[in-house]
Amino acid sequence: MQMDNQITPKKVRSFCSFRYGLSLLLHLCNVALMAQNMCLNLTMVIMVNSTGPHSLPNTSTEEHLENIKGSALISQHMIWVKWAPPLERGRLTTLSLSGNLLGSFIVLLVTGFICQSLGWPMVFYIFGACGCALSLLWFVLFYDDPKDHPCISISEKEYILSCLNQQVSSSTQSLPIKAMIKSLPFWAIAFGSFAFHWTNTIMVLYTPTFIKAKLHVNIKENGLLSALPYLFAWSFGILVGHLTDFFLSRNILRLITIQKLFNTLGLLLPAFFSLCLLYLSSSIYSMTIFLILASSTGSFCMGGVLINGLDIAPSFYGFLKGVTAIIGMIGRLISSTLCGVILNQDPESAWFKIFILMAVIDVLCLLFCLVFGKADIQDWAKGNQEHTRL
Repeated sequence: MQMDNQITPKKVRSFCSFRYGLSLLLHLCNVALMAQNMCLNLTMVIMVNSTGPHSLPNTSTEEHLENIKGSALISQHMIWVKWAPPLERGRLTTLSLSGNLLGSFIVLLVTGFICQSLGWPMVFYIFGACGCALSLLWFVLFYDDPKDHPCISISEKEYILSCLNQQVSSSTQSLPIKAMIKSLPFWAIAFGSFAFHWTNTIMVLYTPTFIKAKLHVNIKENGLLSALPYLFAWSFGILVGHLTDFFLSRNILRLITIQKLFNTLGLLLPAFFSLCLLYLSSSIYSMTIFLILASSTGSFCMGGVLINGLDIAPSFYGFLKGVTAIIGMIGRLISSTLCGVILNQDPESAWFKIFILMAVIDVLCLLFCLVFGKADIQDWAKGNQEHTRL
């Protein structure tokens, strides 16, 4: 939505406010969620190599964890439809979502140490206990609507409600599926999500393989280099949220300009730094820097396509996010499968083909986003404040 001519209600303090506390709690929940999701893959090697009876990996458990993770990541976006004032949406959403990145960094660093010192079962006990404790806090502290929350201050409640009353009305309407399918801004988000997940999957799944093939480091150094991009991605994600709100609150840039800027950075920079890796075989330090940048700069999309649906259709954000997430998952599936085939069939020039293909997809999808992307509420999404649940 456009913020240019909007009169903003009197702002209440953000530091130590309930909405930021809620975002921090969700940040920690995402840390625990990602840690629980990743630790199974990291401890699988120790499980199957133990002296006990060997068994096949429990793929059904992994599938259930992926399903739970996907549902949680989609549903949490709906929270900010009623809790995030437009001028603070960047900070609140990126703070909560960046927990996934910090969780990945933490679990990559500590899982090996825990397995070596306490045994692999303690990994599940520790992260599981953290998840249970955070779940209890979440059930107690979270309410779907700030007007129903007993702990939030009156001034903060009035500020949030007055901000959100300016963007949507209270009437009801059915889910406009046909209009949504015909909407080019919707497809801009879909293609952007496809490109983001394509790139992110390659950098996450195949970074250790690339490090082993090109840098020839030992497994301990490989783990550290694989974890560092998550720390930088977490930092970039937090930075994006603050920059978005800074530009909006001071009328430096329009919301659509901000989103196109971060989409460009989030899709072009990983492709650019990946291509640079192909020509940096002489210096291990420069290759390490470019590898970290290629794996972490995709988080700039947190200020673009990953939350753009909240701007064009807040009333139907849950459905829109679910559909675009499915399209993104298709990108993940295709990219991971195709990269594996390329690496097996043509090891010599595999990375050149993988990075070139990634760059082409990122550029094409980015051009579509730049041409057809919007940041204001679409006509088919107006007149409804109640969201449609999946």
